[in-house]
Amino acid sequence: MRSSVRFALIAAATVGCRSIQVGSPPPTPTTAAATMRDASGGQIGTINLADSRAGLVLTGTVSGLGLGAHGIHVHETGTCVAPFATAGGHFNPDKHQHGFKNPNGNHAGDLPSISTPASGQYRFEQLLPGVTLRGDKGLLDADGAAIVIHAAGDDYTTDPSGNSGGRIACGVIVVR
Repeated sequence: MRSSVRFALIAAATVGCRSIQVGSPPPTPTTAAATMRDASGGQIGTINLADSRAGLVLTGTVSGLGLGAHGIHVHETGTCVAPFATAGGHFNPDKHQHGFKNPNGNHAGDLPSISTPASGQYRFEQLLPGVTLRGDKGLLDADGAAIVIHAAGDDYTTDPSGNSGGRIACGVIVVR
């Protein structure tokens, strides 16, 4: 009797106290990744995405962007053909204007700029509040989404892209 109770407790802890039916579809994935590529197609980094209660957590490593600030945004279309206009505009399901300093609200895909060293890798972690991989404000809809890095830093005001210059790197967000 004791070993069957112990097994039941271990099984409940292992599955997070959820019941799982045999033959039911697997749970919806909650992680994704974007392989970042420059305009010539070279891989310059990877950004991992994971749902959290506060929003989408992005953890990334990039290199080869050069010294300085670079705007980084989640874009509405999962296509990255240089010069990356194929990624569309910023992810913006609420139809706001660009920028954290904009009194009319910001795009859901707006992120703080990253500041990269002249050489070597730059690691970062950022939160995209209120955004998920799937669902009402989900990135993984029929046409997907992408992450785009720009040539200059974001001014957090100017619509549509924060005056952050050309698109220099792009990565399509895919389920892991």
